[in-house]
Amino acid sequence: MVKSVVKHWWKILGVLILLYSFSAGFLVPLKPGVLSVAPYTVKTGQTVDLAITGYNTQFTHPDIEGVDAFLKIDSSHILKASSVTIQDRKQLSATFNLPDQLPNNQDLKRATFISFDKVNGYMVSPASVTIEQREGATPVANQVGWNDEINLVDVSWTFAFPFRGILYETIRNTFFHVAVWFAMFILLIVSLIYSLKYLRSRSLQHDAVAAAYTQVAIGLGLIGLATGSVWAKSAWGAYWTNDPKLNMSVVSLMIYIAYAILRSSFTADDRRAQVSAAYNIFAFCAMIPLIFIVPRLTSSLHPGNGGNPAFGGEDLDSTLRMVFYPSIIGLTLIGTWIASLLYRVRKVELHNIERELR
Repeated sequence: MVKSVVKHWWKILGVLILLYSFSAGFLVPLKPGVLSVAPYTVKTGQTVDLAITGYNTQFTHPDIEGVDAFLKIDSSHILKASSVTIQDRKQLSATFNLPDQLPNNQDLKRATFISFDKVNGYMVSPASVTIEQREGATPVANQVGWNDEINLVDVSWTFAFPFRGILYETIRNTFFHVAVWFAMFILLIVSLIYSLKYLRSRSLQHDAVAAAYTQVAIGLGLIGLATGSVWAKSAWGAYWTNDPKLNMSVVSLMIYIAYAILRSSFTADDRRAQVSAAYNIFAFCAMIPLIFIVPRLTSSLHPGNGGNPAFGGEDLDSTLRMVFYPSIIGLTLIGTWIASLLYRVRKVELHNIERELR
């Protein structure tokens, strides 16, 4: 029993990590955030009441002594709410006395709404309020009325995923969809290495390892496309769009599927291994520009491509990393386990072929 555990420790670790990733991925809540701010458009020189709807918020918590709210135009121009009224655990009403003039005599500016309390922490809703310059206002100094400061206060860290507009609960797909693609790339790199080793050694076992890892990687790629389509439906409103990142991912995966078809078209083991190794190198070299270069040269909805920013430090925060990175490790270990099983099957086939030749 002990020897078996020691021998297969990495398989057990992979299963445990995946159980942890799936459990945390579905059960850990999102941090409180702002769902909506209304009205969307206001004018200078007015006293406006903004209705704020929160998500996972607890405004009625007994530890909350009060809520501070701000409208931030830029780092130098911030306006604090004159009063904030708590309606219920998800609703706030913030009153702002807007100055007569926008900073720098601008005609229109989008402001970020920010609120803070000791229970929900900081909540930010970027560009949630459009401020229009009132006609006939007398120009005044740029800083008048816009020079409030947001006092940063330390808030205790909680084990919760970041709240991001548009994504909401689907941010959990980060450690399913994104982690699957990372694991796929790792397995394809291993496959490439063994194809290169085959061309040097001409060992059919090296070819068998390369084939096994590629087959598992193709399976992960199909899972990645499926989870990506579900995410696209939630974020973009359609399961598939004519997006270069999506299209190039499919093309790359089809190239690798052709690798599997190519292998089945040969009967001679040596010939199959030679052609497969050469094609595997070509497939990997083609995948890099198709997935990582071409989408960046055009407009793209997919994060990290075509001017659309990828997840940054605030998106992939410390809590999300505690699930995302283990998910990559767990998927890679399970993928390696499945590849080892496929390799063992092929190894038995090669052994039987050698016995028949004898």
